[in-house]
Amino acid sequence: MLLVTIQFLTPKGALLGFLVLVPLAAFLAVSKRATGVREALGVSALPESARLVPLGAVVAVGVLLGLAAAQPLFERSSDRKVRADAEAYVVLDVTRSMLARQGVAGQMRIARAKRAAEQLRASLPDVKVGVASITNRVLPHLFPSADQDVFRATLEKAVGVDRPAPGTGFIVAPGQAAGNRNATTFAALAGMATQGFFSPEARKRVVVVLTDGESPDVEAGRVGASFKRAGIQAVFLRFWGSGERVFTNGDAEPQYRPDPTSRAILESLAAATGGRAFEETDLAGAERQMHADVGSGKAEAVATERGHRLPLAPYLAAVAIFPLGLLLWRRDR
Repeated sequence: MLLVTIQFLTPKGALLGFLVLVPLAAFLAVSKRATGVREALGVSALPESARLVPLGAVVAVGVLLGLAAAQPLFERSSDRKVRADAEAYVVLDVTRSMLARQGVAGQMRIARAKRAAEQLRASLPDVKVGVASITNRVLPHLFPSADQDVFRATLEKAVGVDRPAPGTGFIVAPGQAAGNRNATTFAALAGMATQGFFSPEARKRVVVVLTDGESPDVEAGRVGASFKRAGIQAVFLRFWGSGERVFTNGDAEPQYRPDPTSRAILESLAAATGGRAFEETDLAGAERQMHADVGSGKAEAVATERGHRLPLAPYLAAVAIFPLGLLLWRRDR
């Protein structure tokens, strides 16, 4: 159901409109005195329009500026049903190796991963999907939400390489320090099963990991056991190329080389968790697997998704120029 509302961000600002009473009182006093002078001199009275037009213009300026000060906001939103029995997370690798790309003009792994994340999320309109990042810990940026606009905004503004850098956060693999900034610690994924990432009502839980698969610490068995106990299904999507490098000021960093074992690492995680691993070229396959893991269910819970938002204050202030201009124009007549 489409809903259209207008709300006022600063409703007390409308009191500014009452300031129009000052020039309005002055106008009425001057008009009354001018009428008395005309009668005394025997001059014919001005037509009624000569008084009403400027009077209306003064009132219009006050009303428009008062409304502008109240900051009205036009908002279009929609209510839709979502499932309460299923939740998913898109987990993006934000270690430094995700800056790698095929040449200086190529697109970075992290950018390709974000684009894929948006497509995966859009394919599940009736499921709540969250956003998390992984380095040597897993950090939630958005708990499962039905709002796709919030999902996109979180990807754009909150998720980025080394934001925050490895070594900070609260879900760190046991015994791990900051370590190699280029490498992911997949052992930290085990914490997603025990740290309240999913709501108790979500019986179907899916974690989709978007990564280059380069990790010195996998502990696939521990991650698999943790996921299985919590009923979490896993999908791994690899963004990797043998010729990709991390560039600084146009030069490839000599300390980084793509790890050719990354595919085997993700396959071991997929085997341990009962999930599947895909290459970025098979995004459709990852999407199908995610749909299979989520399964079907009845959409019952109602979620409100914000749509277009339009601040009206600038337009009201601009319109106020016209009655003000009318006053100035008639003053010279």
